[in-house]
Amino acid sequence: MTVTSNISAPELSHGSENPSLKNSTADRQSRSWIAALAKFRNISARRSSFEIAITVLPFIALWGITATLVLHGYWFGLILTVPAAGFLVRLFILQHDCGHGNLYARRSMNDWIGRVIGVLTLTPYDYWRRTHAIHHASAGNLDRRGVGDVDTLTVREYRALSRWGRLRYWLYRHPVVMFGLGPAWLFVAQYRLPYGLMRAGMQPWVSTIATNLGIAAPFALMIWLVGASTFLLVQVPITLMAASAGVWLFYIQHQFEETHWSEERDWDFQHAALEGSSHYDLPPLLRWFSGNIGIHHVHHLSPKIPFYRLSEVLKEHPELRNVSRLTLRQSLGCVKLVLWDENARRLVSFRDERLARLAAPA
Repeated sequence: MTVTSNISAPELSHGSENPSLKNSTADRQSRSWIAALAKFRNISARRSSFEIAITVLPFIALWGITATLVLHGYWFGLILTVPAAGFLVRLFILQHDCGHGNLYARRSMNDWIGRVIGVLTLTPYDYWRRTHAIHHASAGNLDRRGVGDVDTLTVREYRALSRWGRLRYWLYRHPVVMFGLGPAWLFVAQYRLPYGLMRAGMQPWVSTIATNLGIAAPFALMIWLVGASTFLLVQVPITLMAASAGVWLFYIQHQFEETHWSEERDWDFQHAALEGSSHYDLPPLLRWFSGNIGIHHVHHLSPKIPFYRLSEVLKEHPELRNVSRLTLRQSLGCVKLVLWDENARRLVSFRDERLARLAAPA
């Protein structure tokens, strides 16, 4: 699979043999793109409120209708959990934009809306926002992996592991775990504690505990209204489908063959954003439910652009459309890509690594 990454203006250059010249060129290019995209950072409070309304209200309505149908024995109503899960994914995108301060001008308004939405998405907002900020500051940096991203080993690191270590990494990367068991564990169990920030002060703890209490109240109310069995029949599939879809989106945004990884000394913000984040070119309906998050290379280049304006960037800068572009069909082949090959500068599969190892001289 080949992902195109040619940009006409501002022109991308892969630098010179002179490190200082390379860094100064990269700095100029980063500033030029940031300046070019600055006008898309304007926030419309009316548009943001509209986006919240057309996401929250249908989600609540679908949940209620599904529960009512199931409660009266109409099991076909469970089919409505599919669109409900789609709206829950979109709710997470709204929470994500709150974390970047993109829905409203006031930081406090973004934060409180994000915290409320976090109760519905089972995601502690302040804790998640902190780990996500680390992700944006270190995406594609081999020396700063481990927080807010998908664990990715280099070929050299993988070969240095024991047999048990390789098995654990193989299990972690298996599609059943990555997109099935993993998402369920992440949203149902792991987010109940500030995993990764256990010693980072009180804020992550307050965020997770407050979210847990916030989740308990509406869950208890719904169980009282429709019963535990009906509640679980509706809530569990919605949560699991949305969790798997969310993890898939996050995975495909950075885990593709010609992504970008480099060591700290060679890491560059613009290259990491444009070449290490995909343009996941989804069909219109899926693009709507995913809140344009597939235009991820632009999002990483300028995280302050509201999700509803990302498509405007591609219209005005068509040179960005084919940068790290992946179609839905192409993305399915990315599941097998699990190791970063430092020599080939691309992600490879376990099979690729094994064949290369067997073909290498003793």
